[in-house]
Amino acid sequence: MDTLNGPPLHYVVYNWIHSGHFTASISIMIDHLTAAMLVMVTLVSTLVHLYTVGYMKDDSGYDRFFSYISLFTFSMIMLLISDNLLELFFSWEGVGFCSYILIVHWYERRPSWLAANKAFIMNRIGDFGFLLGIFLTYTVFGTLDYSGIFRQIPAHVNDQILPFSAFHSQTSASVITVIALLLFVGAVGKSAQIPLHPWLPDAMEGPTPISALIHAATMVTAGIFMIARLSPIYNASHTALLVVGWTGAVTAFVAATIALTQRDIKKIVAYSTMSQLGYMVMACGVGAYGAGIFHLLTHGFFKALLFLAAGSVIHSLGGEQDIFRMGGLSKYMKLTFVTMLLGSLALSGIPPFAGYYSKDLILTEAFKDGSLGHVFWAIGVTTAILTAFYTFRLIFMVFTGKENFAHDGHHGHAPHESPLVMTIPLMVLAVGAVFAGWAGEHYDIIGYLSQSMTVPHFSASPTISEDTLKLISVIAGVVGIVTAFLLYGRPSSIPVVLSRTFRPLFELSQNKWYFDEIYDAVFTRPMIFLSFILWREVDKGVIDMVVNGVASSCQSMGASLRRLQTGQLQNYALVMALGLFGMVSIFLFMK
Repeated sequence: MDTLNGPPLHYVVYNWIHSGHFTASISIMIDHLTAAMLVMVTLVSTLVHLYTVGYMKDDSGYDRFFSYISLFTFSMIMLLISDNLLELFFSWEGVGFCSYILIVHWYERRPSWLAANKAFIMNRIGDFGFLLGIFLTYTVFGTLDYSGIFRQIPAHVNDQILPFSAFHSQTSASVITVIALLLFVGAVGKSAQIPLHPWLPDAMEGPTPISALIHAATMVTAGIFMIARLSPIYNASHTALLVVGWTGAVTAFVAATIALTQRDIKKIVAYSTMSQLGYMVMACGVGAYGAGIFHLLTHGFFKALLFLAAGSVIHSLGGEQDIFRMGGLSKYMKLTFVTMLLGSLALSGIPPFAGYYSKDLILTEAFKDGSLGHVFWAIGVTTAILTAFYTFRLIFMVFTGKENFAHDGHHGHAPHESPLVMTIPLMVLAVGAVFAGWAGEHYDIIGYLSQSMTVPHFSASPTISEDTLKLISVIAGVVGIVTAFLLYGRPSSIPVVLSRTFRPLFELSQNKWYFDEIYDAVFTRPMIFLSFILWREVDKGVIDMVVNGVASSCQSMGASLRRLQTGQLQNYALVMALGLFGMVSIFLFMK
């Protein structure tokens, strides 16, 4: 509790490694950033655990699932309280490993292990860059402790690295920029930013509780936390901030366009997560780390709510996830409907719900960042319209209109409200979705978080008042909701007409901008072909030939030596006599 209002707490648990000049300890740091994150992570995780009791009660892997999500939460907590990059990396890998084993929980299903493999490979690519960044950080600063790194940054701001000096003597880059970008590669993979994002929607193959935990409180938030924690490094590189900002803005927009045409209820919410993470990354790119973390905190509540409510719908319909096979569920699942509606309003940025305060703050801070910030702001406002549209498309398709579902064949009854053990977490999260944003603004969460992060100073001043910017953002959300109502809130043929009229755009969205197809053509198939060639020409043509050749030679030699074993005593006596004669001859010759 002292950390909530006092200085950061540093505690060394034990000295771990001491080798030459390299030392590493298992230590804890709890500052304002950590304290705020711990509150959200532990609360959401607790509610997900409670929800899981009801959702997974008939699952054969019930005990195994609980052990894994507990390990998942532990890994995230360790990541938050780490005091150096080495600890951060081990915790980083911990949440990655836990996500893999939880996505593949239903390992007998092919889509589950394919999704888990994709998540594992995509994150390994990001983690490779992250690890290189850690190596370079130690090379430059001689330490992996946060405090030691931050103290030395001013002395290394002008240091140059010459990665292309062999080709062009004038080509160089700031070593701080290279470090920041390498570390950011890790965040791109972990927080599902373009181009390492395709694993996140596929992760929906896991049980719904783990989808909620990955998207709201643990896995994907790790990248945002890392950028905020290492804000002094990013502030020292304008180039790195530019890359971060553009990555977030593009990801937010692209993910929102993909969500427009998806049919799977969980994947719609998953792409909304990817889009909102883009907002957070964009906020970090304009130096508004506090706004990014504020949105991360509010997002944790309403995104967990949306996922768990989606799980409640799926549970009620016996596993159905296609929103086109739902409809009219509000009269069967009133509590789920109300809580999911509250979460949707928060996601759409409608006041006074949580998302309004945090997302609008990001857009306002982006607008303050000069001309490029205006571009980010425009992308953010456009994305806000799309967000409200696809969110309420889901609401109208699932809870209103004609009933398109079949009765639950497993239970033999109509859709029904989920048990209390599943709806209590929904109600608690709904409170957060409504009041978390107001509480954050009322108690100055930005000022609180800024004590743990350094914020760059921008000279640009906004040409539009903050109230006007907020009003524009709210109007964007309302436009999206009204449009969704006109197209899906009542019987209409307009969606079909639009999908046919703008078929190329519709297919681009429905096929997720063809990222999977492009990666399959550019990376997967060539790698499979190369693997086949290496197997045929190197493995079988060289390695097997050498191994089998040695074996054949030994076999031939053994067959030759076997002829000496005749079984006839006189032959053995002759050989012994010849051997004795040879030894005596050598002895006499030597003498």
